[in-house]
This record gives sequence, C-alpha cells and structure tokens, in this order.
Amino acid sequence: MELTDDRALEHVADYFRALAEPQRLKILQTLREGPRNVGELTSELACSQANVSKHLALLAKVGLVEREARGTSVYYRFADSRTYDLCDLVCGQIADRLLDQVRGLSLVPDASRGAKRPAAKTAARKRSA
Repeated sequence: MELTDDRALEHVADYFRALAEPQRLKILQTLREGPRNVGELTSELACSQANVSKHLALLAKVGLVEREARGTSVYYRFADSRTYDLCDLVCGQIADRLLDQVRGLSLVPDASRGAKRPAAKTAARKRSA
C-alpha cells in the first residue's frame, strides 16, 4: 500500500485508533487464547454485553477480528496472526523503555555494570590486605 495516498493513510490511522483503546486490547488479548462469543468475553472481562459488542463491531470493521456463526452464537477470532507480532513488538519496546527508565534511576543494575563491580571490589580488597 502506498502511504502517500490520503485514503490509505486514513485506513492506517483507523487501524491504530482501534488499537488505542485499552478495553479493545483486553478483548484482543483474550481472543489470543482462542475464539470467544460475546457472552464469554463479557464474563471474562467483567464488562457489559453492549460494551463488548460495540468494541467487537469496531474491531471487525477495521479487520482485526472476524466473525463466525456457530448455531445461534457468533464467535470472534483474530483475523490475522500478524497482529500478534505487532502487539509483541510494541509491548517489547515499551518494556525496554521502562527498563531503561528504571536503570536510569539506579534501581536495577545494568548487567555490564554488575559484571565490573565484583572485580573492582576484589581489587579493593587486595589493596587493603
């Protein structure tokens, strides 16, 4: 897809807007474990059926989930497993950033710094002995 086209950019923006809502991310995380119907999602996420249905409709509209009729129920599942890859990439980047922030506060020793400290302590002990 050529991203210089305004319509293409609008589709990309819609996709990311759909991912920008925490409740929709919870739904997607739950669907990662397998297809669910609205009732199952409602009980697993402890929210209203109307809320779940609204979010599922938007996720289906942008192509993140697909519907499958099974008897009298409709089950939802991830439309494309590559979305997992995107979510994992973003979560990994956020985790790395948070870890860097914590390291900046000196709450978690950097592995490379930790490796140098024992050698420095050993040298200091030898000098004092």
